[in-house]
Amino acid sequence: MSEAADAAGVAANLADIRRRIERAALEVGRPAGQVTLVAVSKTFGIGAVEAALAAGQTVFGENRVQEAQAKFPELRRRHPDLELHLIGPLQSNKTADAVALFDVIQSVDREKLARALAKEMARQGRRPRCFVQVNTGEEPQKAGITPAEAAAFVRLCRDELGLPVEGLMCIPPVDEAPAPHFGLLRRLAGDCGLTGLSMGMSADFEAAVQLGATHVRVGSAIFGRRSYP
Repeated sequence: MSEAADAAGVAANLADIRRRIERAALEVGRPAGQVTLVAVSKTFGIGAVEAALAAGQTVFGENRVQEAQAKFPELRRRHPDLELHLIGPLQSNKTADAVALFDVIQSVDREKLARALAKEMARQGRRPRCFVQVNTGEEPQKAGITPAEAAAFVRLCRDELGLPVEGLMCIPPVDEAPAPHFGLLRRLAGDCGLTGLSMGMSADFEAAVQLGATHVRVGSAIFGRRSYP
């Protein structure tokens, strides 16, 4: 697991992020309450999540179903208001676990997955809210539908399959300015009649807020340096 700031450090980092979200929102005339901070706890242990919960953070994001299964069932029992988002790629064979565990699935990115999710939601009677992931940079190594496919894919998910699609999500290319990608995602969401925009991470969430983000995904700026196996 990654190194994490101590509980006081997590609380201080959260307070700083919230202040920055509020300032960025106010600069463009938005209420800060329109922006949901998703604390990305991937690779961090239960202790780091508990430190954030103690500081009033209730919305968390995880990249992998298996890791989330190891951490969050017990946390949910102690914190029933906790909300969990899947922000990483989802394999079709993990849809049953994802539907059972997550409140929001932000990475719906292909027809096979959309159909599997619709089937599993009907079977379980549980309907996690969904975001469609858009590959705004059209990077071949990255998940997500292309911008040109967005409208048709949203119609498939929402109108044909009945998925509870709330918005769009993107991860801009690391070597490009993020603002044009955030602006593109906002235009695509408007064209689709969607209001949810999940965009912006530790390095660029303020720009995302100013361009309409309803959800920002912040991890290392809250929990500290992340290390991977």
